[in-house]
Amino acid sequence: MQPPTQPPGVPVPPPAPVESNPAQAVLVGLLNLSCLGLGYVLLKKWVQAAVCVLATAVLLLVALPADVDGVPTGVLVGYGAFLLAAAVDGARRGLRAPLALSAGAAATAGTGARRLALPLALGLVLLAVPVGGSVAYGAARDEAVEQSLLARLAEADKQVKSVEGQSFGGAENAYGKALAVYQELGTKHAGSRAGRQVPDRLKDYYASVSTPYQQKKYCEAVPGLQHLRALPEKVDRALLDGLTGKADDPLAHSWYECGITGLARAGTEAAAGDNLNALLSTFPESSYAKKVEPTVREGLRTRAAAIAAGSTDPCDAVLELQRFRTTVDLLPKDTFSAVSTDTGKEIQKGDFACGVEQFEEKEFSEAVETMNEYVKDYPGSPQVAHARSIAIAAEIADETPAAGNRLPPATAPGGSRMVMVVSNDGPGEVELLYTGPVTGRVTLKACGTCTAYGDILARGAAKPKVCSGPSSKYPKATLLLPAGDYHLLQKRPGAGSLSAGDKSSTAKIEPGYSYTNCLYVTRGFGVGL
Repeated sequence: MQPPTQPPGVPVPPPAPVESNPAQAVLVGLLNLSCLGLGYVLLKKWVQAAVCVLATAVLLLVALPADVDGVPTGVLVGYGAFLLAAAVDGARRGLRAPLALSAGAAATAGTGARRLALPLALGLVLLAVPVGGSVAYGAARDEAVEQSLLARLAEADKQVKSVEGQSFGGAENAYGKALAVYQELGTKHAGSRAGRQVPDRLKDYYASVSTPYQQKKYCEAVPGLQHLRALPEKVDRALLDGLTGKADDPLAHSWYECGITGLARAGTEAAAGDNLNALLSTFPESSYAKKVEPTVREGLRTRAAAIAAGSTDPCDAVLELQRFRTTVDLLPKDTFSAVSTDTGKEIQKGDFACGVEQFEEKEFSEAVETMNEYVKDYPGSPQVAHARSIAIAAEIADETPAAGNRLPPATAPGGSRMVMVVSNDGPGEVELLYTGPVTGRVTLKACGTCTAYGDILARGAAKPKVCSGPSSKYPKATLLLPAGDYHLLQKRPGAGSLSAGDKSSTAKIEPGYSYTNCLYVTRGFGVGL
């Protein structure tokens, strides 16, 4: 049996304390900062090393592939805190740990430091791993951001292309979305590849919005050109390379063309006035603004000449002139009041010509309405008497078409005239219309003691003896008529239907004679002459 190394009863001295080694502590801390827990491997702390590797693996799963938004801040902060804690813990454990690297360091302190130099350098090299990884990840993330911005730029380009050539009203929403993307890329991401392309994209945007103008669809082009003119208020001016003010001339041109072509066109009178007023107020010194007044006046001259020459339907021409005046009256009074006055004069001429046209085309009821309106609207016109005669003749012709074979003359013929005394032998007021060499109408008051005669169409009924009482009994009117053939129409208001209330007849007036005409009413079948 081997004798004990110490005599019994002698206490065993405690182990000599391990000398602290700061260089070794730094080495272990740096190795733990490598993200792989290598400091714990050096200390043979396998569980702690595995935890470091696991934490790094989780980080890689979260971070890769590189995303535009990067790694969530909470994850980075947590992982950084974990690495720092691992480094501090490794340094604490490595300060006095008996490592193989320092086991033979009894010679001198200098010898131990030299033995730690190579591992320490390795730790510093391994520290570059997370730093390099961060740099590589940052580059990958930046590229992901660039690709995302380029994708947004491409999507905006696609939206612009999809609505090219459409009216701006229907495409405004798509254009607005694309413009918002261009503005953001060009300002917030000006240094990106996408941001640097924005000025060129805005030129394409301008071309797309102004397509209707290039196609000479001037009215359709106006809203888009107004939008383009306002771009400096919506987009950074630095991005509008050569576009500021570029829409001014096309917009002035479109306002002019749209306004002039809308003159006298049904349904566009107000819009034409709006377009021309916008031109005159926005670009008063432009060549287009200076053309408005002479072009409007030429339009009036052309329409008036067509009516005078009979090359156009005067009734249609009047409607066109009325629409024309509606637009002119919307324009500045100091410039266009004379044009408005002249237009009114041409409308008056057209109204008369329209009534004549209707009479000659046998549209007698329309001629009556037109000429009666003329008499009411233009009481001071020298043509009022003629218009009144045409209205009377048309009213007779509406009952007796032969009365409309010839337009009543504008002036009465000269020569002698014969007397026709007209009496009313009826219970109500009666109106007598006549047309021939002269045209007119006369109203006879009711005969207070007169009654309707029996039905002359009844079997065996004798023809009534009208106006057989004292002459003073009957209301009378005396007409002085030139010789010729006349058409007459007796009208009794309230006599019932047209066949019962109106009665037409003819009369031939010969020179040297005087005539009487008695108007009466029969029961059941109206009036007689």
